Amino acid sequence: MKWKKVIGYILLAVLLLSAVFAAYIYKEYNRTHEDTAAIRPDYSLTAVSLLKEFEMDEPASNKKYWDKVILVDGMVKDLAKDDRGRYSIILGDTASMSSVRCSMDSIHNNEVATVKKGNRLAMKGICTGFNADEMLGSDVILVRCAVYSKK
Repeated sequence: MKWKKVIGYILLAVLLLSAVFAAYIYKEYNRTHEDTAAIRPDYSLTAVSLLKEFEMDEPASNKKYWDKVILVDGMVKDLAKDDRGRYSIILGDTASMSSVRCSMDSIHNNEVATVKKGNRLAMKGICTGFNADEMLGSDVILVRCAVYSKK
């Protein structure tokens, strides 16, 4: 009789822990990101100055900007669309091969239709790093971007 109670309590505890774990997994699986357009930027600067900071001192810039929301203002050098239909807006000085690559958030893909090469544009996105390449030009990478304003 005593062993049946102990086994019953153990089974009840395992069931409760399993239910809590399943609820946590369900919540995390269905979690969505906050819209970048609604988040206040941590930093606001031009594309050229952001590139210069990374080129001068990449480790310090990574520490400063990594996973931060950045508002970047610059000239649209190019628009790119990958094979999945996702857009990227490339900002920077047309005389330089270096640029700020802004990968659009899928909920803001429709904003790309009004963007034209040569226009001045402000983008808001989350910095995920820097790709340094002396031959092809360096890129600062922003993800989950949204068009902030058109100038």
